[in-house]
Amino acid sequence: MRCCSPRVAFLVLALLLPALPAAASTCEAPPELLDAALPLPATERALAEGALRVLVVGSASVFGPGSSTPGHAWPARLEASLRESRPDLRLEVKVLGGRGLTAADMLMMIEAAMDPAPQLVVWQVGTVEAARGIEPDWLADRLASGLGWLKDRGIDTVLMDQQFSRFLRANADITAYQDTIRIAAAGQGAAVFPRYELMRFWADTDRIDLERAPRAQRSALVDQLGECLGQTVSAFVLRGAAEAAKLR
Repeated sequence: MRCCSPRVAFLVLALLLPALPAAASTCEAPPELLDAALPLPATERALAEGALRVLVVGSASVFGPGSSTPGHAWPARLEASLRESRPDLRLEVKVLGGRGLTAADMLMMIEAAMDPAPQLVVWQVGTVEAARGIEPDWLADRLASGLGWLKDRGIDTVLMDQQFSRFLRANADITAYQDTIRIAAAGQGAAVFPRYELMRFWADTDRIDLERAPRAQRSALVDQLGECLGQTVSAFVLRGAAEAAKLR
């Protein structure tokens, strides 16, 4: 006998996900970082209907440079984690990006990737702008344009901020770009996945610290980073879908 509707069952599962063993140990994420998830209504509807299309757009990190295989990149691990959580789901994850791409370059990619349109866009942005010293106001304008364009089409967006890097922090005003991302997201009701703070937590707690890893261990740590980011982004997305389900 069925105890509840598919939507209620999905909601219960999604709320429990951050406590599952797969997210423990090395991949542990402080609860307050996952609490940044906002309702993702298009994603929730797609999950309830059993078919979800995700578009991941970013710079070089979306392809896992330094990992042992492309399958260890975080978007690939995001897909694997979503499939593990929802084996019945018809899931398509498309990944676009490249080294040195700015927010404007990525926005053109997003606009060209709408056939068929995704229900969710995960947009990794801000590292190239910070590294090149591009004005935060320039980034703010492109993000506002892109987020508004996606919102008008009923597409959920999760912005992902920069990777944690002591070198980048020492050579750029990283806080200004993080603030720009948060303000742009807030203006359009988009969520922000706090990759920088999450990676800093893993480095500070000696879980994953790429900058201080011996060369012989680096590839394995890059693989572990991809796995942990994929798991945590999956939990973040499902939390956002669960928040949207509460509003129905």
